[in-house]
Amino acid sequence: MRSAVVMAGEVRPPELLDEPELILEDGEVYRNPTEVKMSQIVLPCHANHCGELSVGQLLKWMDSTACLSAERHAGCSCITASVDDIHFEHTIGVGQVVNIKAKVNRAFTSSMEVGIVVSCEDLYRNRQWKVCHAFATFVARRTEAGKVQLKQVIPRTQAEQMEYSIAAERRRMRLIHAEIINDLLSSSSAHAVSECMQFEDAVPAERTRVESVELVLPPHANHQVSTFGGQIMAWMENVATISASRLCNAHPTLRSIDMFHFRGPSHIGDRLVLKAIVNNAFKKSMEVGVCAEAYQGGEPLRHINTAFMTFEVLDQDKKPQTLPRIRPEPVDGKRRFQEAIARKKVRLDRKYIISCKQSEVPLSVPWDPSNQMYLSYNNVSALKMLAARNNWVLTSEKNKVSLYTLEENHVLCFKVETHVAIAAEQVFVLLCDLRRRHEWDPHYKECEVINHADEDDTIYRVVTPSVSKGGKVQDFILLASRRRPCDSGDPYWIALRSVTLPAFPPTEGYNRGEVVCAGFSITEEDSCLTKLSYYNQATPGVLPYISTDIAGLSSSFYSAFASCSAFLEENKDSLAAVPSAASGEPHWETV
Repeated sequence: MRSAVVMAGEVRPPELLDEPELILEDGEVYRNPTEVKMSQIVLPCHANHCGELSVGQLLKWMDSTACLSAERHAGCSCITASVDDIHFEHTIGVGQVVNIKAKVNRAFTSSMEVGIVVSCEDLYRNRQWKVCHAFATFVARRTEAGKVQLKQVIPRTQAEQMEYSIAAERRRMRLIHAEIINDLLSSSSAHAVSECMQFEDAVPAERTRVESVELVLPPHANHQVSTFGGQIMAWMENVATISASRLCNAHPTLRSIDMFHFRGPSHIGDRLVLKAIVNNAFKKSMEVGVCAEAYQGGEPLRHINTAFMTFEVLDQDKKPQTLPRIRPEPVDGKRRFQEAIARKKVRLDRKYIISCKQSEVPLSVPWDPSNQMYLSYNNVSALKMLAARNNWVLTSEKNKVSLYTLEENHVLCFKVETHVAIAAEQVFVLLCDLRRRHEWDPHYKECEVINHADEDDTIYRVVTPSVSKGGKVQDFILLASRRRPCDSGDPYWIALRSVTLPAFPPTEGYNRGEVVCAGFSITEEDSCLTKLSYYNQATPGVLPYISTDIAGLSSSFYSAFASCSAFLEENKDSLAAVPSAASGEPHWETV
């Protein structure tokens, strides 16, 4: 096996999807100090019988690279705690080169998020393409001195700032992932199970069951004498592939792995028991559940990990083929069958709302309780990405209120920024309830709460005046997502985006407007000085209200922010109503 692990400071090979280089004051090219690169040429021993790189082998390389990056930042041993969803866009053939880049996006108390990008390189055609990306969470192991307190990551480039900011949102999503799944499972229907039982040609799920045991030897252990997390993932992928093959009687292609957590460690001498079964077969894909348990001697089994993998069977044109139906076994089989349907719904929501580019998300995404957390994630992440852009252009300034614009890919964004002599938390509490915005913003004629989603998210209907005489007024259905700082120095965020609700369709007499990305960033500069920034990605429904300001023909943005400052000053010692999901009524927060 030929390999090269490249650490920061060494010569950089051509890289896929790199941002422009940052030149430091001393003339050196900036390189993230936690960045680690691995390059592997795919040999026949790494491939399956189709001549494609085994995904299990790829997972081992990814985990190894990410672990080295985490340990470079932590300065001590680290272990894999979890890996987010992975979607494999392409397969990799024998003779091609796999390039893996990993770097720490953000560090928390004792855990850190590591971003991983995998690309494939064809040396003979001088081509590169992306294979997948992933986010893994690593935990620094305790030392003799006790629990490790990780140092903070300092983002230097625009891309690093984006990843640093959004890492807090991804962490929030990981912490509530199990809760989301459980809520969806509790509302799932057994109708699909009874339908499937009626098909005589359905394949019994028992036929796809696989059980295999592996003895953990020194070559399977990492430098901490624990079973290498990547090795466990590779063994799990192996039994999952066998299980999927038994359903389709063909070679399946692994397309995605759902987010999973390592529940406990494994060590040299452990017997690792791996079990897999096809939980459900959809028209063009199937879900395989895999469980890894460990034991030594006569001790009881220890749960190490559970993962859910999605496979397809491709024809000669690389198109997914129709799969046989599956007949679940009674009790546990039916439960797994229903859970797979629920997970598919979550999978589609996560891929549709989170994984796609912001430009590919429709202006108004249908809202329902099952996708609420993903819409909230997308809402805040989009605002953080917009705020992290470093190419804003100052258009006008008046009395310390500045208007900036950003035009890229035929999309116009604007930012209004000022400072107020009020504590950041007071500003956040006063601005986060849109029902009070009409007190200072002339563009908010009416505002009502139509759904208290949870303590961080509220849906409002906002009515704005007509921009022309005799024209219709506009209304907006807006999801407002609020976030307090994750760490000291982080801003408060109030993110806004349009959603659709069946109970509130467009009505006669109103033009339904759309907001794709807007909101406030509230940053504490000292105990009594706050930087207040408002962002908006202009849409046809929003642009008429700001176009004269951008063109320099008006300064209404100054008037609105001057009113906002006055509103904050007048109410800084009052109580501000913040909608509460628990009671269905506003609760009062002392400012």
